[in-house]
Amino acid sequence: MTIHIANAPCSWGVDDPDNPHLPPWSRVLREAAAAGYASIELGPWRYLPTQADELCAALRQHGLSLVAGTIFDDLVSEANFARMVELTHNICRNLSQAPSARKIAGSRYPAPYLVIIDFGNPQRAKFAGHSQRAPRLSDADWQRMIGHINTISDIAWRQYGVRPVIHPHAGGCIEFADEIARLSAQIPHQTAGLCLDTGHLYYSGMDPITWLDKYFDRIDYLHFKDVDAAVFRRVLASGVDFFSACAEGVMCPLGQGAIDYPAMQAFLRERGYQGWITIEQERDPRNAQGSLRDVSESLRYLQSVGFKQETAV
Repeated sequence: MTIHIANAPCSWGVDDPDNPHLPPWSRVLREAAAAGYASIELGPWRYLPTQADELCAALRQHGLSLVAGTIFDDLVSEANFARMVELTHNICRNLSQAPSARKIAGSRYPAPYLVIIDFGNPQRAKFAGHSQRAPRLSDADWQRMIGHINTISDIAWRQYGVRPVIHPHAGGCIEFADEIARLSAQIPHQTAGLCLDTGHLYYSGMDPITWLDKYFDRIDYLHFKDVDAAVFRRVLASGVDFFSACAEGVMCPLGQGAIDYPAMQAFLRERGYQGWITIEQERDPRNAQGSLRDVSESLRYLQSVGFKQETAV
């Protein structure tokens, strides 16, 4: 099993580029490198430099490469879609020009990846983790979203050579087991792969290993999180939205929560996973002072339970 482990700006609380409390991007790059990571995700567009030459210089200064970029927005409405197309071009252009995460032999679709996440429906955000209560999209809205994802995926792959991967996300319109199944039936693997996230699977009522096994042949990229079980029970009972739950500490360093990572390592070894894993720990950016400690602990923990990686860019 050949894997590489990256991190992402959301571990410093960076999800909304307009949040006034975000740490400087230079600090995020510096601390990611200091913690032992060779690659990082781009984070929300406009957080890291948007000019390719400035972005490349910043990454090289810290010995980092880019493993992925993310579209995290409303993919359902037609009114928002032109902006999503423009964003796809911007992200993929920089991913194709910046230092890219190492290609892994045996990986079906190597990095970089465009992680595609629907998010922006306030009712779905409110009912994150509540499968029985969360409203599903109408058939017309669902089919429109599928068409948008197909278009974005085609742009990423055909124009830039960036592999699109769809990420089911707590609080989005692709979250629960029935929605993952419906998506997988409608979008073939040749069009887009899956980026399954252990923390979001758990948050949404699915055992991570069971669902990684079920969709293993569709998985091109993985996200690892851990979930504080006590906080999780409290936030689901209180009905707070997903990002409020993150601000309350529902995500914790790997090895300190409910997800069995020794079992995950054994599973991925048995299935022969070859590819990138990105550790994430969403938090309130006002608590970013703990990020270096936590991303360092998460990486050390994975290594302690048998996740071996090559760290060169």
